Parts: sequence; structure tokens; C-alpha cells
Amino acid sequence: MSIQLTSVTKKYNTQTAVNNISFSAQRGEIVGFLGPNGAGKSTTMKMLTGYIKPSEGEVLVGGVNVIEHPIDAQKKIGYLPEHNPLYLDMYVREYLQFHAAIHKIEKTEIETVIEKVGLIPEVNKRIKQLSKGYRQRVGLAAAILHNPEVLVLDEPTTGLDPNQLVEIRQLIKELGKDKTVLLSTHIMQEVEAVCDRVIIINKGELVVDKTLKELKTSSKQVIRVTFDYKLEEQFVKRLPNISAFKNTTENNWILEFETTEDMRPVIFDFAQENGLKILGLNSENKNLENLFQELTK
Repeated sequence: MSIQLTSVTKKYNTQTAVNNISFSAQRGEIVGFLGPNGAGKSTTMKMLTGYIKPSEGEVLVGGVNVIEHPIDAQKKIGYLPEHNPLYLDMYVREYLQFHAAIHKIEKTEIETVIEKVGLIPEVNKRIKQLSKGYRQRVGLAAAILHNPEVLVLDEPTTGLDPNQLVEIRQLIKELGKDKTVLLSTHIMQEVEAVCDRVIIINKGELVVDKTLKELKTSSKQVIRVTFDYKLEEQFVKRLPNISAFKNTTENNWILEFETTEDMRPVIFDFAQENGLKILGLNSENKNLENLFQELTK
């Protein structure tokens, strides 16, 4: 495994920021790392990158123990933090040459990375002259310059316009073919567009670790239906696979089903068998945003 956290806990005095979480990720995976503000995402990423030490547990990157051998582990990691730290008075190429010197990388690699992240039009400007979107590209270029095994990206598409967003998402997907990518974001559409798997933490604890496919097939099916007159609850309970229901107004119901089968034809048959007319029927199947809200509220 490229990333492996085992029973990791981080405490600040009496406050537990991360509580006994374990997960792993391998080469070729793009993992969406989600959670509300204050959930422990940034703390976890700082432990993974060796910036802070866990109070308990073990963190491995590429088989290297981050606590015991932080420098060796950090050589395997490319990190783009949320607040992208850049030397604003440097020119773009100069800044990347600075990073290349630290990693002892040939300067020819710089031009390859500049082209890969789409910095060619801005390469002769000072960083302070760049838009926020291009500054993100500079940070991403610095993160991948030494060809790391693991990429940790914290809100990498912040400030990008729609065209840039598509380009950076495509770049992340391309990088994810032979690297392990841990992507933290609050944009659920970004996770659905880029990630293979989702990890959600809440209040310092891991609440979900599933592939996107597993999440979608395990999610509840929600249908809003309006009948032509008010039903008693005992009739609604007779619907197959129904797990919850709510009578919102006199004739309107919100129905939840524990099944991947489309229940709308079943509701039509139910209505016909019971002499009912359906005045309205809408599927409100839960997306990742709905699931996130449900798990972290």
C-alpha cells in the first residue's frame, strides 16, 4: 500500500482531533477525503505528510514509517495545502527551479511539468501577478515536480474558472493512473467526477470508506408521491422494501426504500390495485451531497 494509517489518534491536551482511524490506499487510486469543517481532515493530512506526529498509531507512506523516517517518507509525497504557500516575488520558472534544486532534479523536468499543468502562458511572470487559479497550478507543479508516489491535494481547484476546472480535474485523473492521490474537497461534484473511492470523517472518526459505486448502490431510494386522496399509514406500510415514510401534507408522501430497484412502477401498480390515482411522482435518489449531509449532520 502507498498509504497506510493504522489506529491513528491525535490529541491536543484534552481535545481529540482524530480518534483511532485506519485506512489505506494503493497506487492507481484517487481517494476523496471528505468531512465538515473541524472533522479532522487537515490534522490527518498533516500527520500523513509528517508535519505533525500522531499521539497514537502508525502512518506509513510507500512502506516507510513517517514518524521514524520523516525525510524518507516525505520524498515520496507531493503536497498541495489549502493555503498555497508561494514566494510571490519569484518568477514562475525561478520558483520551480528552486524546488528542483531542493529535490536535486534536472532542470529539464521543469519544462515538462510547466507544460503538463498548463503554465506556459504565464511562465515569465512573477507569481504575485498571477490569478488565483494560476497560483494553484504553480503549487500543483511544485507538488509533482519530483514525481512522488503519493499526492496529497487539499482543495486543489479553489479559484479555478470552469475551463481551468476541467483541465485540472483531467490532470488529476491522469496523475492518478500511476500514483496514489488523496483529494480533500468540499465540492461533491468534483469527487464524483474524479475519485474512485470516498472516505468521510466526522468529529475525528471515520464514518465511511467505500468506492463510489458501493455508495451509489447502497444508498436509499427516495420518492415523493401525491395521491388523489389521503391514505392511512397502514396502506403505505404495505409497499415492498419501504424503510421510512412521511406524510408531508394531506395527500403528499415522501417514501424511502432500501433497494436499488426502481420503485416507481411498483407504486403505480400499488395505486391501481387500491383504486388510487397518482397526481405526482418524483424520484429524489440521494446523491453524494445528500449522503454527506446525512452522515455528518
